[in-house]
Amino acid sequence: MAVVSTQLLLGGRIYSASAPDATAMAVTDGIVTWTGEDRTGRALHPGAEEFDLAGAFVAPAFVDSHVHTTAHGLALGGLNLTGCRSRAHCLDSLRRYVLASVDPVIWGHGFDESTWQDGGAPTTTELDEIAPGRAVYLTRIDAHSAACSSVLRNASRTDLTRLAGYHPQTPLTSDAHHAARAAARSMLTVAVRAQAQKRALDDAAASGICAVHECGGPDVSGRADFAELMSLDHGVEVRGYWGQAVSTAQEARDVLADTGAHALGGDIFVDGSLGSRTAWLQEPYDDAPGTGVSYLGVDAIADHVAACTEANVQAGFHAIGDAAVAAVVEGFSRVAQTVGGPRLAARGHRVEHLEMVTDEQVTKLASWGVIAAMQPRFDRLWGGESSLYAQRLGRDRALRLNPFAQLASSGVSLAFGSDAPVTAMDPWAVSRAAVNHRTSGSGLSPRAAFAASTRGAWRAGGVRDGLAGTLAPGAPASYAIWEAQELVVRAPKDGVARWSTDPRAGVPPLPPLDEDSPSPRCLRTVHRGRVIHEA
Repeated sequence: MAVVSTQLLLGGRIYSASAPDATAMAVTDGIVTWTGEDRTGRALHPGAEEFDLAGAFVAPAFVDSHVHTTAHGLALGGLNLTGCRSRAHCLDSLRRYVLASVDPVIWGHGFDESTWQDGGAPTTTELDEIAPGRAVYLTRIDAHSAACSSVLRNASRTDLTRLAGYHPQTPLTSDAHHAARAAARSMLTVAVRAQAQKRALDDAAASGICAVHECGGPDVSGRADFAELMSLDHGVEVRGYWGQAVSTAQEARDVLADTGAHALGGDIFVDGSLGSRTAWLQEPYDDAPGTGVSYLGVDAIADHVAACTEANVQAGFHAIGDAAVAAVVEGFSRVAQTVGGPRLAARGHRVEHLEMVTDEQVTKLASWGVIAAMQPRFDRLWGGESSLYAQRLGRDRALRLNPFAQLASSGVSLAFGSDAPVTAMDPWAVSRAAVNHRTSGSGLSPRAAFAASTRGAWRAGGVRDGLAGTLAPGAPASYAIWEAQELVVRAPKDGVARWSTDPRAGVPPLPPLDEDSPSPRCLRTVHRGRVIHEA
């Protein structure tokens, strides 16, 4: 007979909709079996192993719905340029790193020249002077363009000068960037990739994250990197999205079998990013000519959705600009007319980012059960009346981006993530950004923002049992323990509250999510009853 093991967590504050005043939780063989008050817990579970929470806050562990694991690990352990506040600072950081490094490729990430007052992105000549004879690959913060040294450019298997997005001095974009990235990837050893992957997943666990959705693909991470990650033994669960479009159901099945992916979505690029001016727009950019880049047309989008729907595979696309989103909506519409909305909705297809979307498009996506996997910290970094989005698009277009409240109120399921290494793995900062949207009326309630990084993210990953991402009895024991001094119940920042903030209403409290509130410190992360991080 199997031995049943029960642990009883006592003396804390448990985030539980079924028992909002709970101070204790019982976990039996990796499953939450009870929440309630300490004394009752001891009476119901005699002989259980007791764990004293000492007043700590226990909540469902987070799920990050969009990450690039190896790239994030490289940024954590290498040249991270996200803190550079000027061009001179960026070049000096590179100079100091080169002197101390023997890396086969200087892989850096995170510069954002839109905030600099002393010039634009690093040039090829400058990289060659700072790192003579060495391969240098520095991605912009959005990871859709990169400054590359001559050595790296010459290492590409294709002639970059013939590809879209090529420039001899400024950062490469579009196809030229993809080719240069592939060359940089080829210089990373298996050991370096493995260290980066472990570093990134360790960071996730330390941030209270128990699962991530890896968005790989031919132009993102490459087949070898993706296979290594999918076979990595780590406590953080990885759901793999492979970004390759297909045209038949059999091709969809074959690609899944070949890659070990769980779904064919994530970064199937329909366009690029606003920061690199490769997002596909219907009207030109406000600060430069052109309407961005289109990687995938409506016909290819519809073929992919139809193939995946027939094969019972979740599909998805990367779409940011309004022209890209319009193409995706039209592609879904064509398939819905053929197979019907219910069958389409059953697959839980996704759109990543979905920053520029109209009310009419929102209604259609909701009717087809399409999930929006979004990154609220993009608005915090680049939204508002004068930041990067306003520079690229003008004020009126910029203030309509990332309409979280409109999507949620129309029935579109939301799943939040970091897009690491684009932003750090800090799920509480993600929730704060969603609550404190820079555009009035677009923010969520704290409760809804938290749900989009827990229950919503599990749903986006194909888990629809109604229990994952909660601490209700019967749910997997995937939770994090936090050092949080204060817990509050607050209504949405904008508009009318959808529930009472009176304690008698039974709404479970959360740490404050005010704009300047600090993120709680993670003390322990547990996934399915297994401890994967201990502070």
